[in-house]
Amino acid sequence: MRSKVILRVLICVTVFVLLFICLQRLLMPKYTREAEEGRLTAEYYGSDKNHDVLFIGDCEVYENISPVALWREYGISSYVRGSPQQLIWHSYYMLEDALRYETPEIVVFNVLSMKYGEPQNEAYNRLALDGMRLSSTKINAIKASMKSEESLMSYIFPILRFHSRWNELNSDDFKYMFCSPPQLSVAGYLMRVDCRPLTTDPPVGHQLMDYSFADICWEYLEKIRTLCEENGAKLVLMKAPTVAPYWYAEWDAQIIEYAQKHGLAYYNFLNSVAEIGIDYTADTYDEGQHLNVWGAEKLSSYFGKELVSLGAPDRRGKADYEQSWAKLCERYDRIKQYQTDILEQTGTITGFPVPD
Repeated sequence: MRSKVILRVLICVTVFVLLFICLQRLLMPKYTREAEEGRLTAEYYGSDKNHDVLFIGDCEVYENISPVALWREYGISSYVRGSPQQLIWHSYYMLEDALRYETPEIVVFNVLSMKYGEPQNEAYNRLALDGMRLSSTKINAIKASMKSEESLMSYIFPILRFHSRWNELNSDDFKYMFCSPPQLSVAGYLMRVDCRPLTTDPPVGHQLMDYSFADICWEYLEKIRTLCEENGAKLVLMKAPTVAPYWYAEWDAQIIEYAQKHGLAYYNFLNSVAEIGIDYTADTYDEGQHLNVWGAEKLSSYFGKELVSLGAPDRRGKADYEQSWAKLCERYDRIKQYQTDILEQTGTITGFPVPD
């Protein structure tokens, strides 16, 4: 009799757990029709983890750096672990998470997020963290990122946050309930082939009362530097050559001072636009805020020379790398052609379309 009761309890618990998992999988946003960048974090885990250069940061890396261009020209194996408005603590934990799987030779951190001294928006937290595999790293990342009204448990069990999405469900929620949507990025890079030129002078920033970066930003930059040092990776700092958000000279001076103090390379590509060959009337898809694929390839070609000088190895000719990158290059070219066809047929591109 007792064994029957135990069996019934086990069956009930099993059914409840399975139902809970199914509901959570159904109600979780799939990021297929809006906020597509929410798929980026999870896509990293499907990569081959053979990256000598790892980029961390916001859209200034995942839309401006083309790992395929770096591979084709220099044989550099790289990946972009980016997410929308990736704040510096997000970047730190993205790096810590990646170091569980691989140890790059070089870590490149884009410094724009130094301007943000506190959590900004739950939606951006979700885009960065919901796709991260559960670990102590993810838990610490959640704690560092949450706004006061958020709860840790709603990140660990997203159904607590998204239980009310019933009226928002669409066919993709059912289609991708137990499988992933088509790969959005190529080694973390999001492509756009269209052009919307900058037709005015680049914006000028308004005067600020205080140009100092928040203490927490310096704290996490130091944590990133130390983590790289402990793992034998060389930290490199960069500022992408995009005109908005505005990057103040006073901010730049602080990064230069930090880099010099710690012997780090720092590249402010805003100072090298002409040398790189970037043309804001042709190489941007949103009036200078992000580069299109043509601008990203120019920047990557220019940066690749510097990465080689810093020790990034050339992996061309090595069978395992060649196999991995042949697939990535083929997919990169297919996405480029797919978007070009859409642009020719409709005259516009929305989001980051990829072929099924």
